[in-house]
Amino acid sequence: MTRSGSVEGEPRLTPRGAATRQRIIAAAAELMYVKGVSSTTLDEVRAASGTSKSQLYHHFADKEQLVRAVVALRAEQIIEREQAALLRLRSFNGLLRWRDALVQRNALQKGAHGCMLGSLAVEVSDQDDVARSALAETFGEWEGLIEAGLRRMQEARTLAADADPRKLATGLMAALQGGYLLAQAAHDIAPMETALDLALDHVRTFVSDS
Repeated sequence: MTRSGSVEGEPRLTPRGAATRQRIIAAAAELMYVKGVSSTTLDEVRAASGTSKSQLYHHFADKEQLVRAVVALRAEQIIEREQAALLRLRSFNGLLRWRDALVQRNALQKGAHGCMLGSLAVEVSDQDDVARSALAETFGEWEGLIEAGLRRMQEARTLAADADPRKLATGLMAALQGGYLLAQAAHDIAPMETALDLALDHVRTFVSDS
């Protein structure tokens, strides 16, 4: 499965066909984010995307294929967003700005629905190994962006040489995803703020004041 949500070997689509496919995926992604994967029906996707049953089934043989396409779309969106935030990260203040942007974005919906990627992982990881693998790869890439930023901090000597960027990145990702989940359950971003701040406090112990 590719990032665009297409399947390798699939016939090339016309521009109109590609637009229809993307409209279906976008509608499904939004419904599945708000309602959950299991509660979203293909009829709801068809209605939300303004497509006929024949159009939907032309592009997706079943719901499993559509879910995989949604995973690919969300992966692309998340990585594009996180690259913009993390590719130039080289200071602790940069980490704080990253934290603030994530919290503020989640605050717009009072923590409801959780992480676009994490919510999918909770529902599909035990049901579809292809989707699970794609999700794991994306989480790994996301964590890698954080790790790379921490390594740049080390190169700039703002992060101690004895710090382990890989472990710190894993801790930040775990705090972020756990925070998303608790905020979703409470419909309150306070748990997300607390989780991230505690993880960042640990990173801060390796940061030089010079």
